[in-house]
Amino acid sequence: MSNQREKISYEKPLLGFAAFSGTGKTTLLLKLIPELKQRGLRIAVIKHAHHNFDMDTPGKDSYELRKAGAVPMLICSSKRTVITIENETEADPTLQQMLTHIPADSIDMILVEGFKKWPFDKIELHRESTGKPLMYPDDDKIIAIAHDDKTPLKDTNLPQLDINNVNAIADFVIQYHQQHGS
Repeated sequence: MSNQREKISYEKPLLGFAAFSGTGKTTLLLKLIPELKQRGLRIAVIKHAHHNFDMDTPGKDSYELRKAGAVPMLICSSKRTVITIENETEADPTLQQMLTHIPADSIDMILVEGFKKWPFDKIELHRESTGKPLMYPDDDKIIAIAHDDKTPLKDTNLPQLDINNVNAIADFVIQYHQQHGS
């Protein structure tokens, strides 16, 4: 991630969920996305993985075509389209590169899980039980903190949300979308 300070540009609102591992980013998004969908938002998600992964199955045509060298490999049906792109280098792709694969006319907003060091607006998720420090003092792109402490955090004027209250977080995301949407 050599260009972590480059400006991220996309024609739809982009909002990140940043936290240390084990905080529950995916768990929250699994609850938040259906709530946002119910409220009328079409949501795309970009998730950063810190490891090698494969969504394809050995022996299937798409897997074999990809392994034969098809880059990108796109498979589609009436229900789903999947594009697989092999990265030529061992470096993580940039968030800006990932945005090029999302057709803006099909969504209202992108939620990002991970890419926490990149410069775009984020909600920090924090759980006391992880024993990890807050990121917000060192990241000026954190615009709110969702945490599990019943006592408001001191030394910040950022909005504070209950990490376990999906409706309140959805309200915040909807408000963000209304302020930054096109």
